[in-house]
Amino acid sequence: MSERAALPGVGQRFAGSAPLVVAVLLLVDSLHYVFARILRNYLPPMTSALFVLGVATVETAVFLGIRRQIRWAIFRQHARFFLSVGLMVALATALSYTSVKYVDPGTASLLGQTSTLFALLFGLFWLHENMSVGEWLGAGVTLLGAFIIGFQPGDYLRLGSLLVLGSAAIYALHAAVVKRFGGDIEFGNFFLFRIGSTTLFLLLLGAGGGALIWPGRVAWPFLLLGGTVDVVISRVLYYVALRRLRMSFHAILLTLSPVITVLWSLALFGERPSVQGLVGGTAVILGVIIVTRSKQKARNRLEKRGKSGL
Repeated sequence: MSERAALPGVGQRFAGSAPLVVAVLLLVDSLHYVFARILRNYLPPMTSALFVLGVATVETAVFLGIRRQIRWAIFRQHARFFLSVGLMVALATALSYTSVKYVDPGTASLLGQTSTLFALLFGLFWLHENMSVGEWLGAGVTLLGAFIIGFQPGDYLRLGSLLVLGSAAIYALHAAVVKRFGGDIEFGNFFLFRIGSTTLFLLLLGAGGGALIWPGRVAWPFLLLGGTVDVVISRVLYYVALRRLRMSFHAILLTLSPVITVLWSLALFGERPSVQGLVGGTAVILGVIIVTRSKQKARNRLEKRGKSGL
């Protein structure tokens, strides 16, 4: 998708500062399950997710509105796309926020890396992309790691693992839909209408489930911080880094995010993954790295063949 309007000025501000972008990206990307865990003490998961996305929507709308860059025609033209994507991200976010009731943030973040496996499968069966031997190997290792994490003793842990896996699968499906139908949408308005649609569906889901309450004064600072850091800053830096780094290195780099989440979880809550969870998480990360490197090698071979055929 186009990134030329990815919140203007941010890319230029970080130009020549790739290491800083990477460091901050890893820091904020690791906080998703941490914010979910913090807000668990104050609000139901659906309510937390709703207000975090709502804060991000308002901030983005104000930013683009001041610059007079909101284009409602883009939403009208792609309404079905935005509503579909919004529903999927709403479901994925609700599941991930609910999962921390049953599993620690570190384990959830490690298991969440299976989104790469689901993306690979959607690419194979829906987008009709080919898979190399290395990608099959990496997928197998990732799947093994997911089983190791998910099938630990305790019903609550298994339920939490299933919620994370469901969230990862739905988010990967959303990514496949965006890749297929959203590639030409200008990023600033794509981002606004995506998170706006997500907020709408979280509101509907929360109202339908009777889970909506108005946050108290203690919860609001965390909601504001979560919306700003976990949604706006995190996703903008994600795209800035994607522009400045090779895609394969970018994907491998983000596998470090769960490691930082484990440290956050230990420092803030005294929670850590079990030995079995760490073994499974290591397998998941290793599988993601194998898949990513295999995809990059396959892409390089295709590029060399294309150049040799000129």
